Amino acid sequence: MPRRALLVIACLCPLAVGAFVVPAARSIPRSATGARSVPVPDASGPVDTSHPSRVVGRGTAASCTSAAVVAAVRAGGIIRFSCGPNPVTIRMSATAKVMNTSPQVVLDGGGLVTLSGAARQRILYMDTCDRAQVWTTSHCQDQATPMLVVQNLAFADGDSNGQRFDGGGGGAIFARGGRLRIVNSVFTGNRCERDGPDIGGGAVRALSQYRGLPVDVVDSRFTANVCSNGGALSSIGVSWTVLNCRFLANRAIGIGANPAQSGTPGGGSGGAIYNDGDAMTLSIGGSVFVNNHANEGGGAIFFVSDDRTGTMAIEDSTLERNRNDRFHTAGLPGIYFLGARSPEISGSVVR
Repeated sequence: MPRRALLVIACLCPLAVGAFVVPAARSIPRSATGARSVPVPDASGPVDTSHPSRVVGRGTAASCTSAAVVAAVRAGGIIRFSCGPNPVTIRMSATAKVMNTSPQVVLDGGGLVTLSGAARQRILYMDTCDRAQVWTTSHCQDQATPMLVVQNLAFADGDSNGQRFDGGGGGAIFARGGRLRIVNSVFTGNRCERDGPDIGGGAVRALSQYRGLPVDVVDSRFTANVCSNGGALSSIGVSWTVLNCRFLANRAIGIGANPAQSGTPGGGSGGAIYNDGDAMTLSIGGSVFVNNHANEGGGAIFFVSDDRTGTMAIEDSTLERNRNDRFHTAGLPGIYFLGARSPEISGSVVR
């Protein structure tokens, strides 16, 4: 699985924490260039949380505690917050873990809630193959539930260093199995291990999604997240649909690429996004990638389909000033791509 080479194969609206506004979907003329909002399918959008299963807090900031979040996530269902009228940050003293017996877990912060890992704690965890969260099927790597949705919520300063079960990564969110969806959320300053050839996801690490269906990431922002690979998003064998998102100043800080070069710990690819695997897709629309950085390859995006069946498409997006220190695909600044065919790029700026 080549990850580093001197000669590469030639192919080919900000959100503020505490104030979340979902852009209205609209059609974009095919002649347009650069990032413009693209339509979001209903199935990829927010969940109706008007009738919650449970509520964290009793109307005050003080009542919104780490323990209350952990208990609510463990119980599952649709979860909302009642922490008062002002933005609030909940410092997590323990990771909130999804029980695999929950059909659905929806966390809706209402645009006012930030969950903070305080630079020492992973924030949210789901793993259908973790017996500690109850193993519900004989095919834990491919099951329909739980469905985990986070929306109108911010994640800050999550840290998964040392959390190596099932490969580690995911400073804010680790999700293996079931389904994961992220809507109108903000990820800032999350991190995972500094080095390693395949570990990644300073903000989000996703593995083994049900039937290979994509992780949807919609109307969200990722800023200053850091990991060995994939400063913002990372996965092995997982497809992604990324719509109307912003990736700003995320970093892949490992050294030595994958496989790790002799004398190095490995890593350093995919400043914003790191995708590795076989038959997978990466679909990006209406998104911005600016000032992301990779020590090795793909300052914005690293995508390697080992069996060359994977595909990537970029529509109505802007990728600029995404620096990679070692390699990228010729003609695609900030991108390293190996797949079935050249990436499909339309209505976009890549420079």
